[in-house]
Amino acid sequence: MVRRTRFAVPIKQTPPDTAILTLACGKYRFNNLDFGTVGGLPRIMDMGQCNDAYSAIKVAITLAEAFECDVNELPLTLVLSWYEQKAVCILLTLLHLGIKNIYLGPTLPAFLSANVADFLIKNFEIHPTTTPKQDLAEILK
Repeated sequence: MVRRTRFAVPIKQTPPDTAILTLACGKYRFNNLDFGTVGGLPRIMDMGQCNDAYSAIKVAITLAEAFECDVNELPLTLVLSWYEQKAVCILLTLLHLGIKNIYLGPTLPAFLSANVADFLIKNFEIHPTTTPKQDLAEILK
């Protein structure tokens, strides 16, 4: 996903053995770039618009079932960028499903009070985005 003025995760710097699944409007900053393939599949795969978030969540759940693990055990990082109100619905759905370790930015939503933000960070491992370099280093640990 992308920030308003730069990539939230430096897409061009992602390791060649990683896949990038895109969803919503942020992808238009990089969906025309050639990222090659991984395992015979394109490294960048478009999951659709924000209304298709359910399908992306189903893909993650199906992968977890195939690998006989929990979604939170998958080597999967979600970066949720705030552009419209629909992102609130996506975040609430992810939280309801117990999905953790979500990067949120470019800034935290204005409706989050300090107490609610702290609760989400502690209980759902929400990570406010920092710099692209720092975020990617943390994601790839």
